[in-house]
Amino acid sequence: MGDHPYATAPAHNFWRKSVASCDTALVDPVVNFPFKINHETKVATAGSCFAQHIARYLKDNGYNYYVTEPGHPLLPDSIKLKNNYGLFSARYGNIYTTRQLLQLVQRAYGAFSPIDDVWQCEDGSILDPFRPSAQPGGYISELEMRLDRRQHLSAVREMFENLDVFVFTLGLTECWVSRFDGAVYPICPGVEGGEFSEERYQFHNQSINEIVEDLTQFVVMLARVNPKAEIILTVSPVPLAATARKDCHVLTATTYSKSVLRVAAETIAMKFEHIAYFPSYEIITGSFNRGSYFADDLRNVLEAGVSHVMRLFLKHATGVRVEGPECNPAKATETVETETSQTRSVALAQQLVEVECDEARLDNS
Repeated sequence: MGDHPYATAPAHNFWRKSVASCDTALVDPVVNFPFKINHETKVATAGSCFAQHIARYLKDNGYNYYVTEPGHPLLPDSIKLKNNYGLFSARYGNIYTTRQLLQLVQRAYGAFSPIDDVWQCEDGSILDPFRPSAQPGGYISELEMRLDRRQHLSAVREMFENLDVFVFTLGLTECWVSRFDGAVYPICPGVEGGEFSEERYQFHNQSINEIVEDLTQFVVMLARVNPKAEIILTVSPVPLAATARKDCHVLTATTYSKSVLRVAAETIAMKFEHIAYFPSYEIITGSFNRGSYFADDLRNVLEAGVSHVMRLFLKHATGVRVEGPECNPAKATETVETETSQTRSVALAQQLVEVECDEARLDNS
């Protein structure tokens, strides 16, 4: 037999050698991750609820999780957590779509001022439409909300201008948009606040081209205020809680959404040298773990899965060698099957880590 390109390819190019012959916890799909984070690197996070896990592990392992909106220093940590301080680098809550991210930067720098920018609840309390769950119970007045928003957007500017690495977890393609000016909300109006009206709001499902364009605009704006910033993109493995596409099953809607986000992330990472993709999505949803990283609801991610993702993130992004065995391609298939069963049992026994997730409120039945 003659020579061919596969004859000298490394083990990670082959499914049998790097997936099928590995114990679940040893599968490592990361190859040549380009960035290195040290203990001084200012790492900021934003995105869907899965991004909160990255923040937690960075803090727990002594890395510089960069927070510019930490809450009043006299408040106990438990109160800060209840008021959503520290879940992300600023108190913007879940940012599920790239359009949300882009508009956050535009609002922070005065390039976009949405028309529909205040919601009043039946009890008289006030909500910020662009982070409706940030202030539990709402604000006592519109003035209080606007003053807090001013401080919040100042913290957002500080974050973007001073961070070293920005980790963004892409979550959804589906969103709800103002018919007046295209403002995008983190959740459908009427679910967590506001009053839904077909005359005011419309459903939109973003395409690959739209997401790539949003990310490109964001990258350009970030580079203007912080030329040294590097970006790590991930895709949330958490399925949609619900879809607004009446003619589409939530399973196929999830597949569309995650596929579009994954392709968009790859496109942007190939376009810009200072952007890298980290495969959180593949680690959690890959067939190699036989679904063992999901809770019984098949949506929330168990701590065993989060641990797998973050162990590899720390290994490749920080340069710290993680102790433990590596995948041995020579292992027999029956050994893999036995270990997988044991790993599944351990994973299912792990406590489900709570994260703040606006989207979960779409299904309140």
